[in-house]
Amino acid sequence: QVQLVESGGGWVQPGGSLRLSCVASGRILRIYDMGWYRQAPGKQRELVAHITSSGILNYGNSVKGRFTISSDSPKKMLYLQMNSLNPEDTAVYYCHADLQYLTPDGTSMREKDSWGQGTQVTVSS
Repeated sequence: QVQLVESGGGWVQPGGSLRLSCVASGRILRIYDMGWYRQAPGKQRELVAHITSSGILNYGNSVKGRFTISSDSPKKMLYLQMNSLNPEDTAVYYCHADLQYLTPDGTSMREKDSWGQGTQVTVSS
């Protein structure tokens, strides 16, 4: 009933930039929080950046000062501007949302862990 779709991943050289986008679709009533997470091979999924519905931002320590999260609430869009990328940023990046939506029978449901399918970011020379 709810879908998160990421785009914008790809390959970039060290020092380069990428901008990721995520769009939420479905019968969404409200989005509480949205965020970006990433998972590198052999590692646990980790927080990259997070934004609350009131605009409070939170970043993972390894990306502070390099990445910027933003959102366009009416369009249900989430963005991640990534600058000064380095090989350690290579991972699959996932969009996450805590949201309220309508089921087909009209019931309002809370989904605290809605995830996209992920987009690969590769940083190498």
